[in-house]
Amino acid sequence: MAPSTPWWHPEYHIDRRPVLLARNKIKQLVRNWFLDQDFVEVDTTCLQVSPGNETHLHAFRTELIGTDLAQSSWYLHTSPEFACKKLLAAGEQLIFTFAPVFRNRERGALHHPEFTMLEWYRTGAPVADVMDDCIEVLRIAADVVGKSTMTWRGGLCDVTLEPEFLSVCDAFERFAGVDLRSTFDDSSTDRDRLCAEATAAGITCADDDTWSDIFARVLTARVEPKLGFGHPVLLTDYPAPEAALARRNPADASLSERFELYCCGVELANGFGELTDPDEQRRRFISAMDEKYRIYGERYPIDEDLLAALELMPPASGCALGFDRMVMLATGAQRIDQVLWTPLPQ
Repeated sequence: MAPSTPWWHPEYHIDRRPVLLARNKIKQLVRNWFLDQDFVEVDTTCLQVSPGNETHLHAFRTELIGTDLAQSSWYLHTSPEFACKKLLAAGEQLIFTFAPVFRNRERGALHHPEFTMLEWYRTGAPVADVMDDCIEVLRIAADVVGKSTMTWRGGLCDVTLEPEFLSVCDAFERFAGVDLRSTFDDSSTDRDRLCAEATAAGITCADDDTWSDIFARVLTARVEPKLGFGHPVLLTDYPAPEAALARRNPADASLSERFELYCCGVELANGFGELTDPDEQRRRFISAMDEKYRIYGERYPIDEDLLAALELMPPASGCALGFDRMVMLATGAQRIDQVLWTPLPQ
């Protein structure tokens, strides 16, 4: 069918249907696996006072009109994370959700404005436990389609093989020739040194790029495209400046308990040993929103209820996995639209 053919055209749908049924089966078996591990499935509301407070995340905003006709701004969440952490504070211990989430300014082979996030949390568990969960979920998805490998754009990843654990600093050295470790410590970053390292590796830096901007340029241009071929890769030990909502590594405060899962050069999951210090979290939110305002001229509210809930939240580890991307790689689909039952028009 022509690329402009709508998804609801019968001749187009008949080609997509086997992939969509595989999606349903993967979802069913992943759900069953979590339930067998004594997890509780939760549903989180999509409307939130804050959509998330990361610099480069862009949300959809709407107006809530009360019975008295008073209006207030709310957002479609970019992740169910804030709501899930409040449930942990309330006393839940093992939870998971298949949440519809929304991100603006994102559309492409791997991005759709609305997609499904598989997110789960284990209280009292080390981050290694949710890493293990990731690999198990990958294997369930591959088994549904009767394969041991995931594929995208000609790349193969055998999910039955043990994953490689690769630190961010080692990955920068291996794939980009960049000495990242020398450009940050537990309290500061050296933007100019990282710029020099990146420039020497052939990566152009803009004059107003921050350390984090340059970090992202190297990661996306040189590192991510090399990860997860042959076997899954768990990219670990993110620098503390890139910790987002992760706690610092107790053995090295310059690093964080954050990891990402890659197959075939595609990021599938982002996991944390969760930060539960509300003061530190507030500082990070404010810093990120200041940077967002500098770049984009906007900022999102801080969810005060979340910060209050962190006072009660127990130590936990959690992970967010892009369910649609995983289905893509398991089924061999080339675009995320192919694995969504009702994608938005292009």
